[in-house]
Amino acid sequence: MLVVIAAFILIFVLTLVAISFGTKFYESRRRRHVTGMLETVAGPIELTAAKLLKDLEPAQPSGIRRLLSSFDFTQKSQELLQQAGLDWKPMRLLTTSAMAMVPGLIVGTMIPDVFGRWVNIVAAMALFGAMPYLWVKKKRSKRLGEMEEQLPEALDFMARSMRAGHAFTISLEMLGGELPDPLGQEFRTLFNEQNLGAALDVALRNLCQRVPLLDVRFFASSVMLQRQTGGNLAEILTHLAYLIRERFRLKGQVKAVSSHGRMTALVLTLMPFVTMLGLMFVSPEYLQGMAKDPDGRLMIIGALLAQVLARVFIKKIVNIKV
Repeated sequence: MLVVIAAFILIFVLTLVAISFGTKFYESRRRRHVTGMLETVAGPIELTAAKLLKDLEPAQPSGIRRLLSSFDFTQKSQELLQQAGLDWKPMRLLTTSAMAMVPGLIVGTMIPDVFGRWVNIVAAMALFGAMPYLWVKKKRSKRLGEMEEQLPEALDFMARSMRAGHAFTISLEMLGGELPDPLGQEFRTLFNEQNLGAALDVALRNLCQRVPLLDVRFFASSVMLQRQTGGNLAEILTHLAYLIRERFRLKGQVKAVSSHGRMTALVLTLMPFVTMLGLMFVSPEYLQGMAKDPDGRLMIIGALLAQVLARVFIKKIVNIKV
C-alpha cells in the first residue's frame, strides 16, 4: 500500500514540475504573442464582436492547455467557473481534482477486497476526483437560482428609474450600484462593457452567456426589440417582471408537487449502493463469490446500468419545464 501511495505522489509531483517548466518554456512565445496583439491594436481598427474584458485564458493556449482545449475542456470549464462566480482558471480546477484523488487512493486501499484492489482504488479515486467539479456545479446552480430570484426586482427598479426620466444607461448604472450580488455584479459588468464602447447587442449577448437563464434572454430580447422598433421600455420591463414572478411561482408549485418523485429517485438510487457498502464492511465474503464469478460480474454490471437508466428516466419525468 505504501509503495502505491508513494508512486502516485511521485507521478503527481513530476506532472506538476513538468507543467511548471513547460509554462516557463513558452513564456517568451506568449510575450511575443501579446506584443503582436498590441501592434494589431495600434494598426487599422477592425470591427469585431470581441469582449472588452480580459479573458481568463490566453487566446491561443500552448502546452498542456492546448491538449485540454482540443477536448473543449478549457472553454467549458471556463464558462462553468465564470457562471459559478469563481475566479479560478481551468488548470486550477484540474489540479484540485488531481489533488482530491490522493485521499481517494488512500480510501481505496482501505476498502475490503471484494471486486479487486485496483477496481476499488480506481473507483475511489474517480469519486474523490469528481468532487471539486460537482462542488462547482452546485455552486453554479445556487448562484443562478439567486439571480433568478433577484431579476424581477431588478427589472422593476429599471422601470421606475426610466419612468422618473433617466436614460437606459443611467438606469443600468444605478441598478448595478444598488442591486446586491450576484446579479448586481453582472449588471455592473454589463454597464462597464457598454460604457467602454461595446455595442449594446454585444454586451447583452455576453450577459446571456454569463447568466444562462431564460428570463435573462427575455430581458435582452425585449431591450433589443425596443431599440429596433421603439415603444415604452419601462412598461415592457414591468410586464416582463410580472411574467417572471408568475413563472417563478408556478415553478415553485411544480417543484412542491414533484418533490415526492425526486425523493423517491434519490432513495432508489442510493439504497443499493449503501447496502453494498454496508455488506462490504460487515461481511466482505458475502459479495466475493458473486464478484469473482463471471456470471456474477455480468449481473453486477447489468444492475449498475439499470440503476443509471432508472435515474435518468425518473429525472426526465419529474423535471417539468416551466
